[in-house]
Amino acid sequence: MWYNTEASKLLGIQYPILQGPFGGNLSSVELTAAVSNAGGLGGYGAYTMSPQEIFEADKQVKAATNKSYNLNLWVSDSDMDPEGISDEQFNKAKEVFKPYFDEVGIPLPEKPASFQSRFENQLEVVLKVRPKVFSFMFGVPSADILEQCRKSGIVTIGAATTLDEAIFLENAGVDMIIASGFEAGGHRPSFLASAESSLTGSFVLLQLIREKVKVPVIAAGGIANGKGVAAALALGASAAQIGTAFLATDESNALPIHKQMLFSEASKYTTLSRAYTGKLGRGLTSRIAKEILGKEAGILPFPLQTTFMSPLRKAALDQEKWDMILFWGGQIAPILKHTKASELMHSLIEETTAYFDGLKL
Repeated sequence: MWYNTEASKLLGIQYPILQGPFGGNLSSVELTAAVSNAGGLGGYGAYTMSPQEIFEADKQVKAATNKSYNLNLWVSDSDMDPEGISDEQFNKAKEVFKPYFDEVGIPLPEKPASFQSRFENQLEVVLKVRPKVFSFMFGVPSADILEQCRKSGIVTIGAATTLDEAIFLENAGVDMIIASGFEAGGHRPSFLASAESSLTGSFVLLQLIREKVKVPVIAAGGIANGKGVAAALALGASAAQIGTAFLATDESNALPIHKQMLFSEASKYTTLSRAYTGKLGRGLTSRIAKEILGKEAGILPFPLQTTFMSPLRKAALDQEKWDMILFWGGQIAPILKHTKASELMHSLIEETTAYFDGLKL
């Protein structure tokens, strides 16, 4: 059967369908458990969480499902200089974004404080709670950490946006690699070159990686139905990861307006922008994302830009100025149909099965 792949065996799941792990408080225990209980691999994005919060979330997921699930972190969770940002940098950001703060009637925030990476402390919790799967973005943990995962029976998955990154991840010793195409919603997890120069489409990237690496490859970006899963498998993927379609379900922790936008006409238009977090990410096109083009010098490094924009985002939400907000979403959003995670999983399995059964006729 189509679902008996190397990935499904390695991950201990029935169907090689993974739910993308959403960071920034968009993941939920309910969604993660729903996907795992339906035979796929639920994912929980934890890069913004404290070690204690990760510990609690893991406990809740394990209470909601006895199946495999994926815990996700960012290896590099800051792009800023250890010295922080200069007054000159901050003044540039104030100059670029002041009109938007004025529009919603709030003052510009103070200069954000320097940020200390949480990754090492978060890692300690991962090794302690031992999820079946530990995935990571923006780099690769040390050889010692990967060895500890191996000894603990934790399957490791790294994300690549280029062939070079995939080869780097394989040489580092990861168990599986996600081929993250530029169609995907959310942040581009590039780590060897700039995200702007790492914009290969999902199915091209998948084929390039499959030619050069031996570990199983997971296709991600632009997949939201069974035909997309079937296409990924036909091109050599061992599994498919689906983000936007699961983000739009009732079980995700996205705001109701975010889900409404993913099912609206607005979903036809997406853009890659650094304006909201400092990292390049894809969301539904917003006025700010469009107007900020060419003014990138006024964007603070991640995650300080997130901190800087947070009060603006809150005010825009309160005032229902939706065109000022970047709602994360991929290019595939216009074909979304399901609002329940279990129905989406059922549909994915049914459509993929029907496609492969049709080949036998």
